[in-house]
Amino acid sequence: MLIRYLPQLLFISILLSSYAIADERGPAVPDYPADRIADGVYVIHGPLGVPSVENQGFMNNPGFVIGDKGVVVIDPGSSVQTGEMVLRQISKLSDLPVVAVFNTHIHGDHWFANQAIREAFPDVAIYGHEEMRRLVEKGDGKAFLATLMRMTEGAVAGTVEVPPDRSTAHGDEMALGGVTLRIHYEAKAHSHSDIMIELPRHKVLFLGDNVLSKRMGRMDHATFTGNIAAIERALGTRAEVFVPGHGKTGGREVPETYLSYLDTLKSEVAKHYEEGLSDFEMNPLIIESLHDFHDWVDFQRNVGRHISLAYLEVEAELF
Repeated sequence: MLIRYLPQLLFISILLSSYAIADERGPAVPDYPADRIADGVYVIHGPLGVPSVENQGFMNNPGFVIGDKGVVVIDPGSSVQTGEMVLRQISKLSDLPVVAVFNTHIHGDHWFANQAIREAFPDVAIYGHEEMRRLVEKGDGKAFLATLMRMTEGAVAGTVEVPPDRSTAHGDEMALGGVTLRIHYEAKAHSHSDIMIELPRHKVLFLGDNVLSKRMGRMDHATFTGNIAAIERALGTRAEVFVPGHGKTGGREVPETYLSYLDTLKSEVAKHYEEGLSDFEMNPLIIESLHDFHDWVDFQRNVGRHISLAYLEVEAELF
């Protein structure tokens, strides 16, 4: 008799398994200190490196600004667990509500923590560039979340997409919770969806992944020309404190150093391209020219890929 009901039993089993998976939750992310970088402005500097079991996927620099009437959060992090950690740090410094969240770009290590903010503050406004919102609709967020699950061996379990529900554009200025912000955008920089968030009164600029400090990043979704232009735009502001997407906050030396890396690499590729060398042949020559950056985290992992991508970009610009 049971044979008649095997299809139904199988369906129920699969359904219950899916609910169990949905209910699973990765471990809490331990507290990281909130470093004060200006009056009322804080950054939680994540560890350097790629998502892993050890860092539970947390490796970016969530920031928050405490205004007169509310708190604005920038890039809360990679998971619901990271977002909860960020909220714990905020609660130690302010009992004001989070009134807005800004996501600098499409890569999920910066925005999957939106979930925790929305759960705590259901009416919070979440901002991102319209291109980021388009990429989420296209499925880029789901793909990134699957990658995070794999790389952390499930540490981010329980995280779901809560993307921006409001768009920003270059030149936007707004006041939220008593915090004044100005948006900068350069197309085709780190991910084609990158905004930088300036706090004019505080002379602080959140750079997103247009700039990294002491760490190599991916350039698969980037262009060297656009990324260089974004950094030059950042250096043209009146900011005195610069927050990279990964690595320590600092002064102008932070964007200037990353600019030097990108500019040196692309210029050297262009020079050797003119000499007729392939990307493989120029690889050791360019690595030698980048000696000032050899101690950066993941240099050996990424530099060859960067050279190949710059080679393709230089070639494309000639036609």
